[in-house]
Amino acid sequence: MSMRYIGLALRGLCLAVVLTAAGLGQSASPAPPATAVDAAVVKDFEARVTKYMDLRKKQAGSAPKPTNSADKLTKAKEDIGAKIRAARADAREGDIFSPEIAAYFRKQIAATLSGPHGKRIQASLRHAEPIAGLAIKVNDKYPEGVALQSTPPSLLLNLPPLPKELEYRIVDSALILRDITPNLIVDVLRDAIHMPQ
Repeated sequence: MSMRYIGLALRGLCLAVVLTAAGLGQSASPAPPATAVDAAVVKDFEARVTKYMDLRKKQAGSAPKPTNSADKLTKAKEDIGAKIRAARADAREGDIFSPEIAAYFRKQIAATLSGPHGKRIQASLRHAEPIAGLAIKVNDKYPEGVALQSTPPSLLLNLPPLPKELEYRIVDSALILRDITPNLIVDVLRDAIHMPQ
């Protein structure tokens, strides 16, 4: 057996261990929507996200210019956030998480929490740094110095994928759609997560 073959086999084994540990070993892509109605709702969500991304790119560009200065990078991120906030001055909850989309997300989250990996996801959420009672508002910056609770990978598998500039975050029982670079709350889905006591 050649050293090259052994090296490739070991790398493959390490990757499999990492994916399984992250909860991604079950599937490489999100589960498809169960019904035609669900598919239409996901398509609507994707269209709303695309509309936001188009506005973001038009107003603020796609990313800050590379620099070796931390101060310049921070200022560039703040400028991007200010431009997006100005362009979305009338933004409100539900612009992206419409009632139909909100219902779909709540259904997907509930199904995941009651599914085969539900207990592990609930334990992960309970052991995360608590951030209950945090005031969150669409078009505001996510509060500085407050932990960003990660969204468990097994839960992400059942939610529509996002562009690399956006992410899902959890605050108490709410699901937040966050623009990473400007640290901006794009939309909030309240009462998204309910766990048994």
